[in-house]
Amino acid sequence: MQQNKIVQIWGQNGGESQHAWLTSTLGQYLLAREQAMFDAVVGDIFGFNALQMGMLSMDALKNSRIPHLLHVGNREGDTLCESDYLPFAESCIDLVCLPHVLEFSRNPHQTLREAERVLVPEGHLILTGFNPISAWGAKQALSNNKHCAQGENYPWQGHFFTLSRIKDWLALLGLEYVSGSMDAYEPPINDEQWLRRFHFVDKLGNKWWPMLGGVYFIVAKKRVVNITMLKPNWKKNALKSALSVSSNPKSKPTQQKTKQDKQ
Repeated sequence: MQQNKIVQIWGQNGGESQHAWLTSTLGQYLLAREQAMFDAVVGDIFGFNALQMGMLSMDALKNSRIPHLLHVGNREGDTLCESDYLPFAESCIDLVCLPHVLEFSRNPHQTLREAERVLVPEGHLILTGFNPISAWGAKQALSNNKHCAQGENYPWQGHFFTLSRIKDWLALLGLEYVSGSMDAYEPPINDEQWLRRFHFVDKLGNKWWPMLGGVYFIVAKKRVVNITMLKPNWKKNALKSALSVSSNPKSKPTQQKTKQDKQ
């Protein structure tokens, strides 16, 4: 019953719109770029459990060496749930991948809080997002608002967040920014011939205008500050008390008398 409710939250149009766009020429271009970014990073992250939430058309955990892999979505996957309420215990996941989840979450702040909650100390979070300061962001701004409201214009109906804002959110949750990169510099033209003509832009973008990529890729790590309890040093205190000056006024004359007797 809970699963049926979650499927209804998604809505039929939103899911079909996403699937149609991801199978288009532009969608396949994006998936290929992001698949390469995930493949280059996840293989060096170790642990017992890894989780991918959203965009299951791409296997972000394909190169992962972690033995237990879980793919979660609100329409399909091993578990059906919303990104802002994950049905997992605290500190049980070593790697969480969120490809383009924040843009379409009903509560992106809560989504990040949930990711931080389920991560083990020193666990990794990898996320991707559309960069609003790019040609992709300009395309989103010019999209038809009516279609966006109906959820029929994926991905332009999403809320694109700047890289600096995501970094601020991560810092507030104690998630340390480890590394990041930009990609997809070609203009978002859903035509194979035009994408081929602008292929040179991908090669030049990272060198000449690195912050104008269509998508950003972020790797963060959950840092936990350890509190060290200060214990009393009983041995040191005992030694100090043994060497303390005696309060007996006869002690000093006794020492002097002993010294005279020796002479």
